Parts: sequence; structure tokens; C-alpha cells
Amino acid sequence: MAERLALMIAVLGECVADAFADRRPGELELRVLPGGSPANTAVALARLGTATRFLGRVSGDVFGELFREHLASSGVDLSACVPAAEPSTLAVASLDERGQAAYSFHAEGTADWQWTAEELSAVDPSGWSCLHTGSLALVRQPGSAAVESFAADARTHATVSIDPNVRPSLAGRDAYPVERWCAVADILKLSDDDLSFLMPDQPLERACDTWHAAGAKLIVITRGAEGALVSLDGERTMVRAPQIKVVDTVGAGDSFTAGLLHRLGVRGLLGGRLDGLDLETAADAAAFAARVAALTCSVAGANPPWAHQLNDTAGP
Repeated sequence: MAERLALMIAVLGECVADAFADRRPGELELRVLPGGSPANTAVALARLGTATRFLGRVSGDVFGELFREHLASSGVDLSACVPAAEPSTLAVASLDERGQAAYSFHAEGTADWQWTAEELSAVDPSGWSCLHTGSLALVRQPGSAAVESFAADARTHATVSIDPNVRPSLAGRDAYPVERWCAVADILKLSDDDLSFLMPDQPLERACDTWHAAGAKLIVITRGAEGALVSLDGERTMVRAPQIKVVDTVGAGDSFTAGLLHRLGVRGLLGGRLDGLDLETAADAAAFAARVAALTCSVAGANPPWAHQLNDTAGP
């Protein structure tokens, strides 16, 4: 297992059972893998060598057992997880010819969205360099307000990272107040699909300027095979994506987030408002993140690489 960094990144959000459908005459077989954007990010961070604590409401059902085993075996600290009586969230995924997944969610009354202020107030944030959150935990009622408030409080002692990871089938555009989140977030990471949903017909640069003005210092927009746009207080550059044979893109964005945060942590830049960050260093972190995401795309499912696998490949 990779050596752990001294400072810890906490990841707050959902675990989701990703069920991949195999259609046969007269039957449908589901292969279930552990997923959920924040859980995927936590796994990827830990595998890269960052000390990582996952804050999740984890069900006691069979899927919850799968989540705990998957997270723990990757080196994620589960001490802040809440044992939940509600069932796990299930997402049935189908892949298109490019390996991109479309999801049908079974999420009503499930464990992930039931956070209370009392549950989160019991979490000890000492020693954190960064809190990462987002995805459905930040938009689904009734717990979303508690999650957003917790992130705002965490800003007093840690860098805050948010990934909207939009899911239009579960939440409309009004459920994603990104400008309000930018008053909390130092880092905003999203995909071009997210951008198309959140700010349709807006150029990338104009969207970045809007979110910088609202408070976010570093904005990274992933663009699939085209790489990623890095915008730091209005200064911008593009980083290229490695050329790989794509098996599927499940978990790629989450692995990118993990790679970005890991690299910034290695450089000693997490723990505050990113005051020492320049565009060259931000681009280096995004290029590293692109390598992590590429390796995730080269295998089936949300199965991010371990640190030694990146050391075995050429790249920055």
C-alpha cells in the first residue's frame, strides 16, 4: 500500500450500488459494483497515497457491506461513517458505444440523503487539509442543507472542493446553486456535460469568470478526450488527456478529482485558500489528474489506479 501523506482529505457524500445490466432472452442479469461519486473519489485518493476519511451514511444492507469492504480495502478511514437504517441507493447503468454510462436511479428514502446537523456536528475535523463534497449529497433532500452548512463551516480550517456531478434525472437545474457554492468552494471541478446542463450556451470562459467572481479560486472543467480547462482566478490553460483505449468512463471524473487534490496536497497547497498556487502548478496537478482518470478509463467500472501503477507509466 502506498505511503500516506501526513495531512488528511475528508470526502463527504454518497455510496451507490452501480448495477450493470446484461440483457439476455427472457432475463436481465445485474452485476453490482460499489460506486457513488464521493466514494469513488475517496477510494482513488487513498490508493494514490493520501490519507482519506470518508463521511457517509452507510446502510446495513448487503450493498452497505460491499461499500465498507471496498473502501476499507483501499485504505479509506471509515471512522466518521454513520451506520444507517435506510437502504442503499441503487443505480442501474447502461453503457453506450463510447463506454459512457447512463444511470437509472432507485434513490427514494435511501441512506445517503438523510444527513442531520447533529450527525455532522459529531465529526471531528481536526487534521484535515481539505474537505471534498458534491454530487447528489449536496442536492438531495432532506440532508443537503446540513451537508452545505458543514462544508461552509469546514472552510475555517480546510480547503473546500466541490464537484456538482449533475444528475438531471434526480435533480433539476434549480437544485444546483453553483454560484452560492462558490462562496464556500476554493476548488470547483466539473465536466463539460455538467457545464452544458448548468449554463447552457455559455462559453467555458464566461462560466469560469462567473464562478470566479462568486468566490471559487481554481476551476477545472474536464472535456473527455480533449483534456481539461484549468482556470485560476481568470488565468487559463488547457491540459491534454493521455491517449488510451477506453473500456468505459465510469468513475473517470471522480478519479480526476482525486488526482487533482492528491497532487495539490503533495505540493503542500491544501489547508487554506490556495494562496501559493500559480497556473503552472495548477496545470501540473490537472495533467496528473488526467493520467489518473485515463487509467481508470482503461479498465471496467470505477476501479482507480494505485500509486505504483502511475509510477509504472510515463507522464508528467
